Amino acid sequence: MTTRPSERDRKIEALRQAIANYTPGEGGGLVDAAEEEKLAPIKAKAVRLINHRARSTEELRRRLLEAEFAPEGVEEVIDRCTANGMLDDVEFAREWVRQRAKNQKKSVAVLRRELQRKGIGAALIEDALEQVDEESQERILEDLVHKKAASIKTRPADRKEYDKALRRVVGVAARRGFPEGLALHYARRALDARIEEL
Repeated sequence: MTTRPSERDRKIEALRQAIANYTPGEGGGLVDAAEEEKLAPIKAKAVRLINHRARSTEELRRRLLEAEFAPEGVEEVIDRCTANGMLDDVEFAREWVRQRAKNQKKSVAVLRRELQRKGIGAALIEDALEQVDEESQERILEDLVHKKAASIKTRPADRKEYDKALRRVVGVAARRGFPEGLALHYARRALDARIEEL
């Protein structure tokens, strides 16, 4: 009794036959040399940009188009960079959020805006922002306002000076994108604690 060859066995045999029948120099070849020569400067620029720092797909596309490369060549290079893992918007967004929340003490609102400007899609942004919890955001806010409040050297003489000092403390949180009401609450606590110290 003979068994029929499997689909996999038939494909392997067809590949063996093709290799056995291959004659160097015939056919168009596996690589289009003219196409690769045309793409070489685009690939070189893309590699330089990615090696300098991680990029989102849209950010790389904009930079390559600004360098006046042909759009179809740019798209081909972007497809290749994505296929070989040099470009990965999911990983880019996660790492952007992780580093900037930790090192630059950015709020979720600012991180969201930054990723939108980088061309990251809304779903990917929200996934990346899940790694930032409310507690860590409040710690960041508290640290910011305490540091700013500590820079105040004299007790405010009256309400006008108090309000001016409070605006300075709230301002540091507002510039990082924290909600005004929350920033005001933490700033007032930090300022009052600093006045007590003074």
